[in-house]
Amino acid sequence: MTVSVFDLFSIGIGPSSSHTVGPMRAAASFAAELYRLGLVHYVDELAITIYGSLAATGDGHGTFTAIMLGLEGLDPATVEVSEIDAVLTRQRRTGRVRLAGQLSIALSVEDLTRRPTETLEYHPNAMEFTAVGDDSDLLKRTYYSVGGGFVVSDGDDLGAAAIEGSSPYSFSTAANLLTLANCHQMKISELQGAHEKSLHPDADIAKDLLHIRDAMHQCAASGMGRTGMLPGVLQVRRRAHQWHQRLSKEDPDKKPEFAEDWVNLIALAVNEENASGGRVVTAPTNGAAGIIPAVLHYAEHYTAAGRADPDGVAVRFLLTAGAIGSLYKQQASISGAEVGCQGEVGSAASMAAGALAEILGGTTLQVENAAEIAMEHCLGLTCDPIGGLVQIPCIERNAISANKAITAAKMALRGDGCHRVSLDQVIATMRTTGRDMSSKYKETALGGLAINVGVNLVEC
Repeated sequence: MTVSVFDLFSIGIGPSSSHTVGPMRAAASFAAELYRLGLVHYVDELAITIYGSLAATGDGHGTFTAIMLGLEGLDPATVEVSEIDAVLTRQRRTGRVRLAGQLSIALSVEDLTRRPTETLEYHPNAMEFTAVGDDSDLLKRTYYSVGGGFVVSDGDDLGAAAIEGSSPYSFSTAANLLTLANCHQMKISELQGAHEKSLHPDADIAKDLLHIRDAMHQCAASGMGRTGMLPGVLQVRRRAHQWHQRLSKEDPDKKPEFAEDWVNLIALAVNEENASGGRVVTAPTNGAAGIIPAVLHYAEHYTAAGRADPDGVAVRFLLTAGAIGSLYKQQASISGAEVGCQGEVGSAASMAAGALAEILGGTTLQVENAAEIAMEHCLGLTCDPIGGLVQIPCIERNAISANKAITAAKMALRGDGCHRVSLDQVIATMRTTGRDMSSKYKETALGGLAINVGVNLVEC
């Protein structure tokens, strides 16, 4: 089944879709179920256990505070950053949470049980919630945060993490996608658009996609407007504001020779905003949130189609990117804890490359080729955040990967679409590479840069 573009691109808060947005949604779901079953006021205590990568890097990723927020019924798509600060301050002061916004119960972040060296078989990112009342379990649920903010519970099929739908335009492989596009004489963006209309017949698809585009733009603007240090022990200095001031003076007219500088800036700004816990669009994850906005900026400002119709280009770009992202979600994974960073920035670079190739006039074969090239050269990429923070190497990695996506699109456009390695083959390779990768390189901060660069040695 084809994943909706509105599930791949969702508005939330930083710094991580799998470690912040997913746990917040899981906790909110547990609280909502207690309320729905009429059990909230019978709860005496809560027992919460967090496993694997969520526990290992939860401090730097905001996992534990996200759970505390979710228990109060807050939604990452709608909660305001100011509200987050107020709720957490009240929780720390009182040592209590308002379960489902109803019942005040004793619970603090320190009460959450953390098991960083244990993983459940189903998925590395697992959380167990138990509500106890009158010395017995009232409700017990296990949730898995499987990447991109998607959450499944208990024995659900991992594929159920996405809101899936069937339509005459559904596809599950790149080969199937190409066949359908050829059969219907459609571009990939048109095929995905037709699928979205089948799922959401009463929705204004273009308007909703432009809302997502605007959220991306606002995120970049917020990142460029803020100064100081990013939160956390690394004391990473924000760069986007200073870069923007300098670049605006050097290139007020968006000349082509400065295109790469603007792409770098947009990626940095978005990911600095994400690292600070600001509002971002998962694309398809928070850790990779800067790539698609950066390449979309290129499409809007440095292509003939973008200069003529920036709104139309944005809609086509996001639809094409969504179609390619659906393939990764269905066939492999977009979770850094499951397959490493190749599943995050690799997937995002592939999505952006294919989308840009279509905007540049590429055929469906060239679009597929561009997506394949971008992922092929992200294979094996590890997730090794220093200090467990989504800062180093994550922020710069987004900028590098955005430029890689642009290069991949241009390489594909120089060819005729025929190539030796298919997109399906490279997705399968990414999946098996992720399975073979040591767990210390999968969002645990136990390998790579995370252990070879001491926190006290980082200079910014």
